[in-house]
Amino acid sequence: MRDLLGRGPFVRLWVAGLFEEAAEWMAQVALPVYIYQSTGSAGSTALAMVAGLLPTVLLSPVTGVLVDRWDRRRLLLGVCLLQAAVLLPLLLGRDSGLVIAVLVAQSAVAAVFEPTRSALVPAVVRAEQLTAANALMGFNSSAARLVGSALGGVVLGVFGLQWVVVGAVAALVAAAALLVSAMPGSAVVSERSPMVRQWTAGVGEFRRGPLRTLGITLVLVSVAQGMFLVLFVVFVTGPLGAGEAEVGLLRGVQAIGGLAAGVVLATMARGAGPRALLGWGGLVFGSLCATMWNLPAVSTQLWVYIGLFILLGVPAVVATTGSLTLLQSAVPAERTGRVLTTAFATMAAFQAVGMLAAGALVEVCNLSVLLNSQAALLLAAGVIPLLGLRKPARRDELALV
Repeated sequence: MRDLLGRGPFVRLWVAGLFEEAAEWMAQVALPVYIYQSTGSAGSTALAMVAGLLPTVLLSPVTGVLVDRWDRRRLLLGVCLLQAAVLLPLLLGRDSGLVIAVLVAQSAVAAVFEPTRSALVPAVVRAEQLTAANALMGFNSSAARLVGSALGGVVLGVFGLQWVVVGAVAALVAAAALLVSAMPGSAVVSERSPMVRQWTAGVGEFRRGPLRTLGITLVLVSVAQGMFLVLFVVFVTGPLGAGEAEVGLLRGVQAIGGLAAGVVLATMARGAGPRALLGWGGLVFGSLCATMWNLPAVSTQLWVYIGLFILLGVPAVVATTGSLTLLQSAVPAERTGRVLTTAFATMAAFQAVGMLAAGALVEVCNLSVLLNSQAALLLAAGVIPLLGLRKPARRDELALV
């Protein structure tokens, strides 16, 4: 980890990602809460959250090709500035319609950041450092979630939405400032064939080899995650007999385990294979979920579930690090953007499927059955990569195929 943190381009990318993700979490927490406060409708709030996922899906054909065609450092810089600009109208007006429009627009712009950053990481670190670099990015995501979501809720409640906007814009401008300096490997030379042909070529990567197996795994994880987001609230307010404050507390402490996992992966476990990280991460995550969903029969003490949610953050970051490393190393650099955006779009789409399915089924199905079905999906997602994924070929070998 010390070697990574001594590489200037990686450090700038790393810290810029922390600021950008913190700003995203501030907006993602504050805007839906504000919509609920303004409309009093949980249904409208849920639809607004699902609408926030749509840009990732609908824009993936364009963003994937842009990531492979354009200078990735400049693209990240532009994304940060555009995100800030999109939030500024909320300083002038804050009716619910405008807030929903800003939420969707902000999600659309932010959808470009993660695949671009992930595509740039292999260019600023050595191949043997890739897993450790992704683990540090996972550490960032947990830290941003912990700080950004807390700030979004607290600042909204104490000072109002306009100060949430000011804080998020300041973080995005700081991220942009870190990306002003040049980075090696950020400029990509790509074929100049039509955009649709380039995008379909990227999608076609998932029809063969390790990406096909990885794609199935990501679909299962995404449906399970979507179900989790809905069922978790019902679980905490139902079987646990807790309230909204406990919902926020339990969701927040998960980031603590993610912080610890990021540090461990970047230092002691940096040589672990991505297939093992993805597989065992999924199995442990599913096992912890199954334990938690069935534990109220034994205890409903809040401190027990705080501990479990902290533990949940560990396999989440482990599995994410493994899947991201597999995606980055499975194809040559000039096609990484399209592969990453296709993966993220697929995950967003199936997460929405999981959310909508859980929301509909929770009214007619036994809650325990739904909760254990969610855990079973995660367990299956852990078994598949362990059985079906072989060690991916090196990037230089793939370039010769």
